[in-house]
Amino acid sequence: MAAIIKLIILLIVLQINKAKGEISGRSMDDYRKNMSHEISYTNNSKEYPSLLPQNSIQTHPRFKCFSCEPPCHNASQHAHMCQNAIQCFKSRVRNAFGEEEVSRGCINSPDQTPLICSANNIKTLNPRKRHTASPVNVACCAGDYCNGGEFPELLNTEITRLSDDHSNLLKLFFAILGPIVAISVLAYIAIYFIRRKHRKRLPSSRTKQDPDTYLMNDEQVTIGDSTLREYLQHSVTSGSGSGLPVFIQRTLNKQVSLIECIGRGKYGQVWRGQWHGENVAVKIFTSRDENSWRRETEIYCTVALRHENILGFIGSDIASQNSCTQLWLLTHYHPNGSLMDYLSRNTLSHRDMILICLSIANGLVHIHSEITHSEISGIEGRSAKPAMAHRDLKSKNILVKSNGTCVIADFGLAVTHSNVTGKLDLGNNPKVGTKRYMAPEVLDESIDMQKFDSLRPTDIYALGLILWEVCRRTISSGKVEEYKVPYYDVVPADPSFEDMRKVVCVDNYRPSIPNRWSSDPLLAGMSKLMKECWRQNPIARVAVLRVKKTIQKLAAADEKLRLEDEICV
Repeated sequence: MAAIIKLIILLIVLQINKAKGEISGRSMDDYRKNMSHEISYTNNSKEYPSLLPQNSIQTHPRFKCFSCEPPCHNASQHAHMCQNAIQCFKSRVRNAFGEEEVSRGCINSPDQTPLICSANNIKTLNPRKRHTASPVNVACCAGDYCNGGEFPELLNTEITRLSDDHSNLLKLFFAILGPIVAISVLAYIAIYFIRRKHRKRLPSSRTKQDPDTYLMNDEQVTIGDSTLREYLQHSVTSGSGSGLPVFIQRTLNKQVSLIECIGRGKYGQVWRGQWHGENVAVKIFTSRDENSWRRETEIYCTVALRHENILGFIGSDIASQNSCTQLWLLTHYHPNGSLMDYLSRNTLSHRDMILICLSIANGLVHIHSEITHSEISGIEGRSAKPAMAHRDLKSKNILVKSNGTCVIADFGLAVTHSNVTGKLDLGNNPKVGTKRYMAPEVLDESIDMQKFDSLRPTDIYALGLILWEVCRRTISSGKVEEYKVPYYDVVPADPSFEDMRKVVCVDNYRPSIPNRWSSDPLLAGMSKLMKECWRQNPIARVAVLRVKKTIQKLAAADEKLRLEDEICV
């Protein structure tokens, strides 16, 4: 039973294949009838057989053909044949690089005939531009090995081959890269000049419509007999004093760019900043030290405080940084830093020592002195400078200028007194000065804070210690001591109030004088002067004016020193 079923299935399959062959033959005959006038044959040994009537069904004859892939120039050299082909073909094709490729083969399916044999006709339907070669020429034929012999030639032999010259790639590379480089250079130059111009200008928020941030036109607004520009230049270049006008100070934090931190202390930080293209020092107080900031601003704003040996004041402002309030104090910037740092790095000649000591004494004379109305022309009302006491004088609060002279800074603990009104202003800052530089009367708490004459001697005592620090770093006979702070040998690095009181008040100890100073007239005179400054009894201490005159006298006695041009006396 199973064998019978298999036989029936086999017969059915054979019948189906026979029917397919007859239908394919009839379709091929119809195609040839319609396309016979479009197909060319170059070496055709046989003609197509006569077409059968349309209603007849007959299998198409099969042929043997040569078959090869490029390159194949001679049919006799190719052993590969293909059989059972409806038609044979040979072709010549030009690729994208202008190279000609030839091939032979056979067509086994009627579906392939339109695709291969009609390639020439398809090209004619889409004519190319003039003088352009046809990229393909296919010759089809019917017969055994009819596709042998020469290959068909392309219709137009004038071609343009792609060059392998790499100069085109190089030109393309420069054509793309050149504009990019040029645009980048122009953009860099434009940004450079824009930033340079921007640094010289005030912030864009400074407009006439905003009176809080508008800095008035100095060509239109005058202050007394001077323009605002002259006033600003005088405030910035000639020492301290009243600083900038209040309406300008209110926008200082918007005009200053912080560059680097140059110091830290218990009050906060000191930064180097840029303001209108100039370096400035920005002292940033925390909100806990508001009293120090407010007091120092008040002292700096005292009229007639400007002096070449007092740190130049620019202004103060309140800023917000990361939701924290910062209190800014802008002053002149001196790259040499504090006197303590300068002495740690450098040794001094006699001339350097005199310049430093005399400039400090000169600045302290101006601080201690009261300037009355009659002494300053053009100042009216309550504009006279009161007498002041610094109360925190030390080498760390003195800055060294580029010309070797010094300026006194840090007036957070200063007090003022006016003989005209008899008013003593102690401020509202509960902090005390540096314990290492405190005078004996401050350490034993015998000082009368309500008498101004009791406060100025404390500055003289601290001045004597500073003179000792400076003279230790002065070279004499090729010898010099390393830098040390006062009382380095008897108290710890951070002495307590009791440590200093025992050494200064109980033991009556003072910094030791090196033996080599006695052989140097200048240092010997300075050692005598500093001893008079740090006497135990404040009344016995010399006045700062006497200190200044003594230093001038010592300098005049040395023929090698010529200081008339370096410092105003």
